Amino acid sequence: MPLTVAGLAREVGLPVHVDTGLDRPIAWVHSTELADPTPFLAGGELLLTTGIALGPHRSYVRRLVAAGAVGLGFGTGLSHAHVPPELVDAARREGLPLLEVPREVPFIAITKAVSRAVAADDYAALTRTSEAQHALTRAALASTGAVVRRLAALVGGAAALLDGAGEPVHVSGDLPDLRAEAGRLGPGPAGSAWQVGERHLAMQALGRPGYLAVATAEPLDTADRNIVNTAASLLTLSLAKSDAVDVVRRELRTAQFRLLLHGEPVADAPEGPFRVFVLPKGTEEPPGFWAEHDGHVVVLARELDRPAHASDPVGAGEVARGYREALRAREERVAGFADVPGSGLLATDIAHHAATLLAPLDAQLRESLRVWLGCHGQWDPAAAKLGVHRHTIRNRVRRVEELLGRSLESPGVRAELWFALHAGQ
Repeated sequence: MPLTVAGLAREVGLPVHVDTGLDRPIAWVHSTELADPTPFLAGGELLLTTGIALGPHRSYVRRLVAAGAVGLGFGTGLSHAHVPPELVDAARREGLPLLEVPREVPFIAITKAVSRAVAADDYAALTRTSEAQHALTRAALASTGAVVRRLAALVGGAAALLDGAGEPVHVSGDLPDLRAEAGRLGPGPAGSAWQVGERHLAMQALGRPGYLAVATAEPLDTADRNIVNTAASLLTLSLAKSDAVDVVRRELRTAQFRLLLHGEPVADAPEGPFRVFVLPKGTEEPPGFWAEHDGHVVVLARELDRPAHASDPVGAGEVARGYREALRAREERVAGFADVPGSGLLATDIAHHAATLLAPLDAQLRESLRVWLGCHGQWDPAAAKLGVHRHTIRNRVRRVEELLGRSLESPGVRAELWFALHAGQ
């Protein structure tokens, strides 16, 4: 459930000065001292301010209401000892919830509370979607009617599979005559949503002549829409025996991969350690566990027999880190995260990493490299400290690059070598 203004006030312990609209859900929190912050609002925000540049209270509150703010948190104990009565009156007139934020409650505490609630809602929606996709897939093994019945239960309303003319084939619950809407949509890929009285209806064309329709008491949220889309894909598969099975499998794998990113176990995932590989979308289906995510094909495997960008080995609970490392390797256009300049700075055993990295260099080259890096890559000061000619230090640095196979023009490589040269000292 989204965190409401009332819920936030209870959780953080904030006095309420205007209790109108306390049931409004908070999408995010924004702190500002601007007289007009509305250009930076997207709607749904709880605005936090200490009132330094509040301006005329009535016009300030009106601007917030027009921008879609769900409430105002006024910090006291700094520029104002108390919430100004004029502000309370303006908020009450405009129907804007007004909370007091005492000085002992930092704004960041409110931001964290909302952030936790938003993350929890996103995770709950993701989990619900994944569970619903599994339930619908199991229903599809029985019949198309079982899919319709399961869908109606999942969205808490009615559902129907219609033929190409809009006539019902399978119905669960009460739905109006939808033949006219089916004629308007036509056979192509299309969908519509509308309201009749207190009921919200949605309808979409399937991959062959036919339609899926649902009716609910509330508008479909993101999770509901994903569930309906999954049901539509499964019904298209059952009716047309087409490539929709691949679509469903991709959606399920994507949902499973998102669970792995949140640290949740997935039965089909391999046991660690493995690497996370990132390939371009549209790549031929790879073996093993794979999913499509954010425009990439992601593979979890120990090895992969095709060009890809790979993470370091990770455990089953470290998929998020592995995915970030693989994306970093892709960004740097290298095969693996270990080849990313400076990646060694994140090594868990820095002493072992340093010994491995510097192994090709003898004592003279290590000392020359240390002095040259300490002189910020300047040849003359480094040569003077070492008591050699500047061409000598140039040749030694060039030799270091050859032995390590890395360019010292990269700031990341320089930083990694500097830490490696001083590891254990």
